[in-house]
Amino acid sequence: MNSILVATNFSPLSMNATLYAASLAKQFKAKLILFNAFRLPLHASNTLLSAESVNDIIEESKNKLKESALQIKKDFGFEVYHECIYASIEDVLEQMMSKYDAKILIIGMSIKSIEQNLLGNPTTTLISLKKIPVLAIPLKAKYTGIKRILFACDIMENVPLKILARLRQFALMLKSEVEVFFVEQKINELKAAAISKENNLNQLNTGLYGITTIYKDIKSDFVIDEIKKEIEVFNAELLVMIPKKGGFWESIIHKSKTRMMASGMDIPLFSIPV
Repeated sequence: MNSILVATNFSPLSMNATLYAASLAKQFKAKLILFNAFRLPLHASNTLLSAESVNDIIEESKNKLKESALQIKKDFGFEVYHECIYASIEDVLEQMMSKYDAKILIIGMSIKSIEQNLLGNPTTTLISLKKIPVLAIPLKAKYTGIKRILFACDIMENVPLKILARLRQFALMLKSEVEVFFVEQKINELKAAAISKENNLNQLNTGLYGITTIYKDIKSDFVIDEIKKEIEVFNAELLVMIPKKGGFWESIIHKSKTRMMASGMDIPLFSIPV
């Protein structure tokens, strides 16, 4: 893994994600880049601020970012890069990932709330773009290694080898065991399901060769509930999901299941888009 990009707005949530990212970067011997896409708060942008006042606000964010980078360098013992841009994170994210050859974006995972379910949050917004791998870190999550990864996917959907290769590399670097967890919905099961299952299992075995892998298949109409239960049963330290359009992971009220999992969890969520 060449580089890890971590987005921060200096909140306790994002600072915890930054520490998690620093621990991963140290283990992977990867370059760490702290990134702040800065926008003026709505109340500030609606007032007649002078150009000097706007520049002062932007400079303050740059200084905070620099201080964070220096503190991580002191605590973890490696160089930390940083960049602050006055723009929306959605508008410049792909550019930043390309500039630093970053393979993962790390961001804090918001707490669960009715507002988050209805309106989403920065984490769910970035996941819903389905453009880059996003590792979302809950506030209470501390990095102590990742030995058990739960990969929740649809047995009826073919998982591309490119995604399996990324997951395999991640698991090998972490020396993790992977459980591939299927939740089969009982409604509208196809007669050809057995053939599809066999083909997709062969694909999974091929893509995940060389790592300790177990498979578990549950029949239920309550997908999210079953995933949450399995996190506890397997004692998972990381949940991996694939945000996709259509099919198994399609929305409940137009919200993907990956997005619905991206708030209020106790373990990190790694979203790998197709």
